[in-house]
Amino acid sequence: MSAPLLEIRDASRVLAGAVPVTLVDHASAAFAPGDFVSITGPSGSGKSSLLYLLSLIDRPTSGDVLLEGRSTAGLSGDALAELRLSRLGFVFQFHFLLAEFTVRENVALPMRRLGALSSPEIIARAEELLSRLGLEAALDKTPDQLSGGERQRVAVARALANDPAIILADEPTGNLDSRNARIVFDIFADLARREGKTVIVVTHEASLAEEADIRVEMLDGRIQTMRRRTGA
Repeated sequence: MSAPLLEIRDASRVLAGAVPVTLVDHASAAFAPGDFVSITGPSGSGKSSLLYLLSLIDRPTSGDVLLEGRSTAGLSGDALAELRLSRLGFVFQFHFLLAEFTVRENVALPMRRLGALSSPEIIARAEELLSRLGLEAALDKTPDQLSGGERQRVAVARALANDPAIILADEPTGNLDSRNARIVFDIFADLARREGKTVIVVTHEASLAEEADIRVEMLDGRIQTMRRRTGA
């Protein structure tokens, strides 16, 4: 098995207050390149809170998150933002596409922020990603001209823009019908199994979650079980 690409070590997240609220309770897990992971659990179980720790959006109250073997505990906010932009890709339940921009421009935005490519290279990559996801006819459309499934595929293309090693998705099929949910979930599986990306998906859909290589089940902020699918 490959060395961990992303690891969480005995991490907790507690909201301070008169009555502290524990969102994640001493979570430990490690994920390697090519792992396709689902995180499941009832509402309020901490699955999204765990994802936000893994994605470096939230900091743990205690414990640590390691990216490529390096602790992130002591990094500044700017350093964490740079890691999120360059090494991580995000897809959420709502696509968060910018309505005033075309599909092509929405996908180009993360690359423009990173500044590693020239403008012609950015446009070429945006078009290539959209073509891979079956959206070559939508390049000049705006989000309101697309179906829900198409908008979510654009969001996936945007997440891939800077060629991240890790894709994290929070209920990415929650607003889709079963057909489009299957299309999006199959895209994630393909990214892990064919391209070697670590893909971590929070989902409430048990039938889809079972198809992941690793299934993490949460309850009351704790990882209850973490099991690998037979043959994965």
